[in-house]
Amino acid sequence: MHIQKNLFKVRVWDLPTRLFHWSLVAGVIGLAISGLMGGNAMVWHFRFGYAVLSLLLFRVVWGLVGGRWSRFGAFIYAPTSVINYLKGRGKPEHSVGHSPIGAASVFAVLGLLLAQAGTGLLSDDEIAASGPLTRFVSNAMVNLATNYHKNIGKWLLLALVVLHIGAILFYLWRKHNLVKPMLSGDKDLALAAPSSRDDALSRAGALLVWVLCAALVAWMASLAA
Repeated sequence: MHIQKNLFKVRVWDLPTRLFHWSLVAGVIGLAISGLMGGNAMVWHFRFGYAVLSLLLFRVVWGLVGGRWSRFGAFIYAPTSVINYLKGRGKPEHSVGHSPIGAASVFAVLGLLLAQAGTGLLSDDEIAASGPLTRFVSNAMVNLATNYHKNIGKWLLLALVVLHIGAILFYLWRKHNLVKPMLSGDKDLALAAPSSRDDALSRAGALLVWVLCAALVAWMASLAA
C-alpha cells in the first residue's frame, strides 16, 4: 500500500537571494566571454567585473542580515557534520538550505570570485586595460595580481563551475532538483522548517544594500587614472 507523505512548503530562498544567484550567473558568463574576446570587449569585461563585485559585496552583507536560509550562520557546519554527511549520516535539516557539501561549494565560489574581482582591480595587461586601483600599489603587487587573475584564478573558477554544474546534474539524476527552488524560492520538505523572511520590507532592505554596494564599487571604478 502506498503511503502519501505529508510535505511542507517552505520558503527557503528569498527573492533577493534568487536575483543575486541568477544575476551572478549572467555576470560570470559575460566576464568569461568578454575576457576571451579581449580587445575592445575589455570595456565590457570591466563593466561585468564591477557588476559582479557589487553582487558579491551584497551577498556578503545579505549573508549576515538576509533570509533565514541565506545567512551564513545557517550553513556553517562543524567538521564532524561534514564527515557524517559524507558517510551518509546527514541530518534531516541538511535538506532545507545548503547541505554541508553545498555550503562548501558556496563559500568556495564566493571566495574565488572575490579574489578574481579583487585582483582585477589591481591588474594591468600593459596594453590598454588596467584596474582602477593599480596606481595605489607597487608594481610587484600589480604583477602578482595580474598573474593570478589571468593565469590562475580563472582556471580555478572554471574547475569549480564545472564541479558545480556536475553536482546539480548528479542530484537531478537522483531525483533532487536544486534548480527549481532557486527559481520559485520554495521547497517541498518532509519536515517542518522555518521559512525565510521574504516580504516587501525585507526586499526593500535588500535593494538598499545592493544600491550601497554598487555605489561603493562605482566609487572604486572612478579612481582609475
